Amino acid sequence: MQISEIFGSLQGEGRHQGRPTTFVRLTGCNLRCTWCDTPASRDAGAGAAMTVDAVLDRIWRMKRRAVCITGGEPLLQMGEVVEMSRRLHRMGYSVEIETNGTVDFRPVQPFASICMDVKCPSSGQKSDLALLQHTRDADSVKFVVAGEEDLAFAEKILTHCPARGEIFVSPVYGADERQIAAWVLEADLSVRFQIQLHRYLEMK
Repeated sequence: MQISEIFGSLQGEGRHQGRPTTFVRLTGCNLRCTWCDTPASRDAGAGAAMTVDAVLDRIWRMKRRAVCITGGEPLLQMGEVVEMSRRLHRMGYSVEIETNGTVDFRPVQPFASICMDVKCPSSGQKSDLALLQHTRDADSVKFVVAGEEDLAFAEKILTHCPARGEIFVSPVYGADERQIAAWVLEADLSVRFQIQLHRYLEMK
């Protein structure tokens, strides 16, 4: 599998925010979001080729029980991600996969929770909203929003395409966070406002 980096940090977002986590970042992405914070991982040819065994050995040596598989879009390497998730799950690790919601994630759900990042208009990209019906209580859905257009989009999606699991609304770094927090207070939707912790701590 093609790996951009493997590192340890605090989980910056989602239901495990603040938890010490080993991150496995895969290369390659099928989207080009305008505010992507990891552009170096978009090139499928970047990084280094590693076997699943080699990646698992690195994870074991980092001595954290939580693992986040991210990208890029990790599910573009579905076969290896399924194998790695299955083996981590069998060894008792907590596994989360961050995905842009363009690839069917059901093959990995027996072994990992899913965080589906629904792409809002400001990203310039689109997720497959039909995948929301496959989210479970163990999964989560994230809307990274820049302003009113994105908030209106998120409200429409949550009204017409109900998702299971926890729903997060996160301001794009540099957006008007108070405006977005006020919207969350007033919208009467079952969502959580969440600032992207890793951007403020300047961590990986």
